[in-house]
Amino acid sequence: MKNTHNERPTQQELQHDGRAAQPDQANNDGIDRRHFLGCMAWAGTGLLWTMAGGVPTSRLFASTASGEGPHIPGGTGFSFVQISDSHIGFNKAANQDVTGTLKVALDKINRLPTTPDLLLHTGDISHSSRPAEFDTAQQLVQAAKVGQTFYVPGEHDTASDDGVLYRERFGKGALGSGWYSFTHKGVHFIGLNNSMQIDALGKLGTEQLSWLKADLASLSASTPIVVFAHIPLWMVYSDWGWGTQDGAEALSYLKRFGSVTVLNGHIHQVVQKVEGNVAFHTATSTAFPQPAPGKAPSAGPMVVPAGELRSVLGITEVKYIARHSHLAIVDSSLAEQA
Repeated sequence: MKNTHNERPTQQELQHDGRAAQPDQANNDGIDRRHFLGCMAWAGTGLLWTMAGGVPTSRLFASTASGEGPHIPGGTGFSFVQISDSHIGFNKAANQDVTGTLKVALDKINRLPTTPDLLLHTGDISHSSRPAEFDTAQQLVQAAKVGQTFYVPGEHDTASDDGVLYRERFGKGALGSGWYSFTHKGVHFIGLNNSMQIDALGKLGTEQLSWLKADLASLSASTPIVVFAHIPLWMVYSDWGWGTQDGAEALSYLKRFGSVTVLNGHIHQVVQKVEGNVAFHTATSTAFPQPAPGKAPSAGPMVVPAGELRSVLGITEVKYIARHSHLAIVDSSLAEQA
């Protein structure tokens, strides 16, 4: 069986020299190389991603010290932020202070010049789904200066009790094992759970897929869609379980929409691609990095020099601008100062 719980403390921790990891062009791992961003090459530099006509363009994320955020010409809208893979309770060599780095991420959000409407946490809030870990995470995230906070579960949040405690703390009102949707200022958000009953890959299951199809049925094709889940819906690297086995079916329901953004965590690094009307974006972790696909014997917590840790951890800011077909995505590392 392939490893899917790839951030567990028992995993081999990998030594890394801190240099940019370049994807191997010869590997047939299902990655669209033109849109692949290696974690080490890009995580240390905040980028503003603007999607237009299915083609990503970028510029450096402007410093927020002056009180001005990144500007997108035309229209009005709102912003939201994504954090992922906090792994509260993890204490191995890759990061012995995950609480501290989560605080840094939240402080960075609180220093944004404009208060985000929403915060999305894309799973693995805890490392062992223990009550004390959830308590700590909940107390920290409540201090974030955002309008509302939404969660989806990761496999570390559900492994010990099939997600019972997670749903009591973070999934009240969700359907099934933790899926739901809501509309905010014209944008339809869909939170999915693809972390239950993992074998080699993530899985949504027939009940959740049926719900998703029905949820989308009444929406106009012009409605902007944001889907957020823990494990990538597209196949990033099947050898390490970095994909969702029935993700293609879920994505087929989204083909008629003009703007679809899919956000996830799980792999602890930035990987981005655009495929037709869908922009895929994975987030860095607030806890520890993982190696680029195929660049190590296995996935798992990756040790980098202590002074470089924050450069490979980060947050994602997304801006929705009315009348623009795609969202603008900004990745910023925890090392960047506001």
